[in-house]
Amino acid sequence: MLTNAQVGILIVMIVYLLGMILIGLVISKQNATVSDFYLGGRKLGPLVTAMSAEASDMSSYLLMGLPGLAYLSGLADVGWTAIGLALGTYLNWLIVAKRIRRYSARTGSITIPDFISDRYGDKNRILMLIGAIIIIIFFIPYTGSGFAACGKLFGSLFGADYHVAMLISAVIIVAYTMTGGFLAASLTDFIQSMIMTIALIIVLIFGIRTAGGMGAVLDNARALPGYLSMTQTYVADTQSAAPYGFITIVSTMAWGLGYFGMPHILLRFMAIEDDSKLSLSRRVASAWVLISMFVAILIGIVGYGMSKAGAVPMLEGSATETIIVEISSLLSSHGWVPAVMAGIVLSGILAATMSTADSQLLAASSSVSQNIIHEFLHIDIDEKTKMLFARLSLLIIAVIGVGIAWDPNSSVFGIVSFAWAGFGAAFGPVILLALFWRRSNKWGALAGMICGGVMIFVWKYAVRPIGGVWNIYELLPAFIVAIIADVAVSLLTKAPDKEVTDVFDEMQRL
Repeated sequence: MLTNAQVGILIVMIVYLLGMILIGLVISKQNATVSDFYLGGRKLGPLVTAMSAEASDMSSYLLMGLPGLAYLSGLADVGWTAIGLALGTYLNWLIVAKRIRRYSARTGSITIPDFISDRYGDKNRILMLIGAIIIIIFFIPYTGSGFAACGKLFGSLFGADYHVAMLISAVIIVAYTMTGGFLAASLTDFIQSMIMTIALIIVLIFGIRTAGGMGAVLDNARALPGYLSMTQTYVADTQSAAPYGFITIVSTMAWGLGYFGMPHILLRFMAIEDDSKLSLSRRVASAWVLISMFVAILIGIVGYGMSKAGAVPMLEGSATETIIVEISSLLSSHGWVPAVMAGIVLSGILAATMSTADSQLLAASSSVSQNIIHEFLHIDIDEKTKMLFARLSLLIIAVIGVGIAWDPNSSVFGIVSFAWAGFGAAFGPVILLALFWRRSNKWGALAGMICGGVMIFVWKYAVRPIGGVWNIYELLPAFIVAIIADVAVSLLTKAPDKEVTDVFDEMQRL
């Protein structure tokens, strides 16, 4: 039997979920072509571009991962991660956004594998095929992790069966994405970013009051060795401080490199209606990311203060990621209005997960239907059949994602970390060199994608377990290897054809 507080939370979350489905149904009428379905006809405004890009980026780690890490070990680990992510966000908007928008419009590319192949005049479409396979390899489990996170959230809140909750969440995400396509995903992501912002503000204000004020929060934090340091980290098991050295800092900040290769973020750049407004999008996106991550980290520290005050349970290990859920449960016990506010907070967590899962579904399905079936296999079909293939591909990928998420004990953060590294290393160096280096060619791009993707597995499972100086986040070494491979192979093979360099020169003059 649900309590009054749980009923209030559930009503808010149901309204939110129905709203997302309604948006998908309304926007479905605007999808006349596959280009509309996967890229929204390049009609996104600057604010929707900015906020949907960051919402699709900031998955549940914004409202669960960052506060949980801050709660558990203090500032250093989460602080350097946030700095790396903030720098990566800003630089991606600054140097990549406008260039890839103009370049992809010039080549007529509607997916990232399309763009890489078109950029190098790859008539055999080998680059597109490899790019599509990379997206499928890393995005399907990534999507599964989103379904799993939704299932765990509903299960912990309402005592629902994990599998039932996960399946319902998956059906809703698939429903509005499959009907509305890219425009629906972008508009819902924009709304979800607003909900995430409101959730952060509500939790922070309530948390500080419950913990006894900001002074009490800081006093509790200072009592833990290394907790507020950026060069030491708090170790809960031994209640001591451990050094946070230069190599660890660089490795942690390397998370920021991932942005240059994230298909679902790069697609937002390609879809903006007016590239002259990207500077406004950059400012909005960078400010939102910086402020939201700061508040999320502060919530983790405030949450620890609430635990010390006895308001919420003392959390350990992976359970620290549920600190916002615990705060929301406490908030909901204060009456109907606070229960509604708690529902908004928990909808924010759901929004953070859904906004990433819908973008991943679109990117993965485009790799199957557009890149592999239509372009590589040259199966000539009309526009209506293409749309059918697009939606069927999305549905099949979602089913596989559900299969991956079926185990409730699967590590959500581990999958996200690995997939982030995979995209960052396989696509990041190739995209940067494609946009900025005239001499790069298709063989270099092919070598870069393959070496970057393979090195993720090699470093993760063969090198990093050695420990010590080798315990570096796999994205950094794989990113470096991919750049070296791309440059070396490009220089050792024939220079790109004149028609390829002519387009590059044209883009340089804009």
